[in-house]
Amino acid sequence: SCSTVLKTLHFITRPLSEEEGNFSLAYIITIHKELEMFVRLLRAIYMPQNIYCIHIDEKSPRDYKTAVQNIVNCFENIFISSKRERVVYAGFSRLQADINCMRDLVNSKVQWNYVINLCGQDYPLKTNKEIIQYIKTKWNGKNITPGIVQPLHVRHRTEVSYRESIHSGVPYVYPAKVRKAQPPHNLTIYFGSAYYILTRAFVEFTLSDARAKALLEWSRDTYSPDEHYWVTLNRLPG
Repeated sequence: SCSTVLKTLHFITRPLSEEEGNFSLAYIITIHKELEMFVRLLRAIYMPQNIYCIHIDEKSPRDYKTAVQNIVNCFENIFISSKRERVVYAGFSRLQADINCMRDLVNSKVQWNYVINLCGQDYPLKTNKEIIQYIKTKWNGKNITPGIVQPLHVRHRTEVSYRESIHSGVPYVYPAKVRKAQPPHNLTIYFGSAYYILTRAFVEFTLSDARAKALLEWSRDTYSPDEHYWVTLNRLPG
């Protein structure tokens, strides 16, 4: 039962400070295995004033999906992504999973300030309050998505087209002998981490701006597009 879940796992049920209560975070968590690890992660980052979108890999076993749904049903501020992807490592589907959650989050009633994306094997080193204070003092109104101009040794990721395939039941991406067109809008491609902390305004921009949409479409057949998409958009003037 939900009361047992809350009690035995010691989920926090009220804001621990006024500062935290007035600064909501959104989380995107992409998972596909290890239910216990996911629960430990969720318990560590859970706060009732935050909001959480869980993306379950469509390839995950049915009993795993059911177990996650049963946990999520116990909380009003946690939900499963309305659109789920069959995630392929280094494929476009990993980026699409985050975007699916972002669309759900901007349509939620919670007026969150920043969104943080995680995978099921992550675990926080800081408390919710420490994370908020770090954002507010070091990055107020800015995105944390560091990167550099795409280095030579990874340019193949966006210079040729990549395709998805399955070998022995394992999906993967491979380079096709097709050279890609130049990035749209004469964009300079930057390269960085797939993980980020983004402002709500930036998320709304990425979901609506013509350049962002064009870059997303162009990135469909690139290798690990989540490692260039966010950081490239973040470097746009203004």
